[in-house]
Amino acid sequence: MTRTKISVIGAGNVGASLAQFLVNRDLGDVSLFDVIEGVPEGKALDLYEGTPHWGVDSRISGFTTKSPEVYKNLEGSEVIVVTAGLARKPGMSRDDLLNKNIEIIRDVAKSVGKYAPKAKVIVVTNPADIMAYAFYKMSGLKPENILGLGGALDSARFRTFLAMELGVSVKDVNGFVIGGHGDDMVPFIRYSSAGGIPIEKLLSREKIDEIVKRTRFGGGEIVNFLKTGSAYYAPGISITSMAESIIKDKKRIIPCAAFISGKHAEHYGISGKFIGVPVKIGTEGAEHIYDIDFQPAELELWKKTVESVNSSCALVDKFLSTH
Repeated sequence: MTRTKISVIGAGNVGASLAQFLVNRDLGDVSLFDVIEGVPEGKALDLYEGTPHWGVDSRISGFTTKSPEVYKNLEGSEVIVVTAGLARKPGMSRDDLLNKNIEIIRDVAKSVGKYAPKAKVIVVTNPADIMAYAFYKMSGLKPENILGLGGALDSARFRTFLAMELGVSVKDVNGFVIGGHGDDMVPFIRYSSAGGIPIEKLLSREKIDEIVKRTRFGGGEIVNFLKTGSAYYAPGISITSMAESIIKDKKRIIPCAAFISGKHAEHYGISGKFIGVPVKIGTEGAEHIYDIDFQPAELELWKKTVESVNSSCALVDKFLSTH
């Protein structure tokens, strides 16, 4: 039996949690990669030893990436998830973070282009939409084969906070967040509902605004609790949903960072970049992008997030032109 191969680059909290969720759902064999010697091998073996209790036959391997040649083990991957990167530290500017993370994923992008050019890639490294653009520029992969985490996680947080406030099941809450994966993301209240009932008929404007603010700073709230780390369970679960939709060709509509071009560029006012929009995800990656109509206030928020993404992508272009 030929099993699906999934590679996770970066075996930190997000990568290791993701590997656990992928194996638990029996989505395929998992390979973990990391630069810290022994960490991917140890975490892979530890997870593998627990699989008898889950009754899954996933094979889990770990590889320390001392040299680019190690990435030859990416060959045959259907899905590759890139979590490698730094979190922003005190005193580090946004530009510094961008440059550091571009450096980190440069070898990864080139190696994926060399050994797994047909793989579908989910970029998690922050800022995910901008790193997806950098990955695209450095890897040579088709843009529709690359997705960035962002809206999938932000939308999950948004739905969770709505369900908490309403005291209802998260299954019955629909809602999504588009735009850049940052403070200027755009939660779409008009398209949000609980059991088909519009959120605006269930909650006051003030309460909705509170939930929107909490969603925008959802990652920061986790950081404040943890003190020395950032979120990894919700990101891992969100990535798993995206990967599963690719592997099983589920055609799920999940907001995430996708490449905007053609008629979508005219509609969204951004071209040749990755930004969070509703995307149908299947075996071909980003199979369809849905255009969302904007009301005037929503359009102003959208223009702000587009400006932010364009500005950051210009920094990527500057870095790549000088390195």
